[in-house]
Amino acid sequence: MAQKARKDRAKSNAAALTNLHIGTLVVNTLFVLFHFLLRKRSILLYVLLSIPSFVCEFVLESSGRPKYDPSTKALQTAGEDLSAPGLTEYMFDVIWVTWASVVMVILFGNWGWLLWTVVPAYGAFKGYSLLGAARGMAGLQGQQPDNAAPVAGNRRQRRAA
Repeated sequence: MAQKARKDRAKSNAAALTNLHIGTLVVNTLFVLFHFLLRKRSILLYVLLSIPSFVCEFVLESSGRPKYDPSTKALQTAGEDLSAPGLTEYMFDVIWVTWASVVMVILFGNWGWLLWTVVPAYGAFKGYSLLGAARGMAGLQGQQPDNAAPVAGNRRQRRAA
């Protein structure tokens, strides 16, 4: 049963990575063709703001790609779960927002890069909320409840308390 789960995760990871690479190829090829054939867009902004997307894609590829034994073609590792919440999900979000920004730049000019400001703004929001939660937990540790001593007596007295 566990082997089936590993195979299913390997298959879904491989499909997700293939779709990710095809999407990246299509969006970036469209931008380069549009830039050189129709209208000039800022290549410097394109390179600077695409680097985080490429780094996220590399990390997802290296951690999520299933690995097979070269001689027997048996599954060695299924890779990390690419549908997991948390950092993996955030990396996919960075890639998709970058794609949307590139499409907006193609359609509306270099002002489309303003959409990319969503990425650091969302990261700052999540970091601030995480910091607030950590402060709240630290404040709770310092407080001791007033009635910390257990109520002695029989069951009826404990229930009444």
